[in-house]
Amino acid sequence: MSGRPSTAPRPPSGTPAAQDTVSDVVRWAAFSCVLVPVVLVGYGTSLAGAAGTALGLAAVTGACRVLLRRSERGAVRLRAEERTPHHVRHEKVGAGARRGGRHAGGGGPVD
Repeated sequence: MSGRPSTAPRPPSGTPAAQDTVSDVVRWAAFSCVLVPVVLVGYGTSLAGAAGTALGLAAVTGACRVLLRRSERGAVRLRAEERTPHHVRHEKVGAGARRGGRHAGGGGPVD
């Protein structure tokens, strides 16, 4: 190692390489949901205890997967906003978009 920072380009998150990384993390977590109970039984833990551990790990793995996917969607949305010009992001459209100024009709006193 020469101490210099790597000049190899890094893929931005949201690219296929980043998505593969997330899939790898989820696969390893699922593997641990099987491996840990087997090891626990091998070391003398009851089957019920190992099964409870497996269910707990599966629940945590599922929750982490959901959070990772939500984070990916948020990152994609953020990148899309960053690519949109500033004046377009804050432009109001639709009914009530323009307020103030003169309005024709209906603005006078009511008898």
